[in-house]
Amino acid sequence: MQEALKEAVKALDADEVPIGAVIVLGNRIIGRAHNQRETLKDPTAHAEIIALTQAAAALDNWRLAGATIYVTLEPCPMCAGALVNARVKTLVYGAKDPKAGACGSLFNIADDKRLNHRLEVISGVMEQDCQSVLQEFFRVKRSSHKCLGESGQ
Repeated sequence: MQEALKEAVKALDADEVPIGAVIVLGNRIIGRAHNQRETLKDPTAHAEIIALTQAAAALDNWRLAGATIYVTLEPCPMCAGALVNARVKTLVYGAKDPKAGACGSLFNIADDKRLNHRLEVISGVMEQDCQSVLQEFFRVKRSSHKCLGESGQ
């Protein structure tokens, strides 16, 4: 999770929502990414999706059986669906996402018995650290909007 947090900080530095993801198979990192929606102007450029693409390229296979993904925030429906489709074995995430979380909070795509694959989910790993990065990002965003509002711009 520490490596995923490093990715989240990269996103923070790029003025992206600070979410990081790292995919591990065995003892080797095969994919790592952070959110890049603003940078790439791509609504699908979530940390998980980019990390999945890297991992599939590293293995030369879209099936990531046996892989574990570490993500700083609970995946959204798009990312949870991609994890299921990629046959990822385990999802480890830090902070829950009560507004868009699809691995237990709002939906539970990761453990939906109607789907052809389910993931083991471990939540709350380094939760406070993961939440802190997100809270700092949004605190700065809110304060900069107040400043703009006060100046009339």
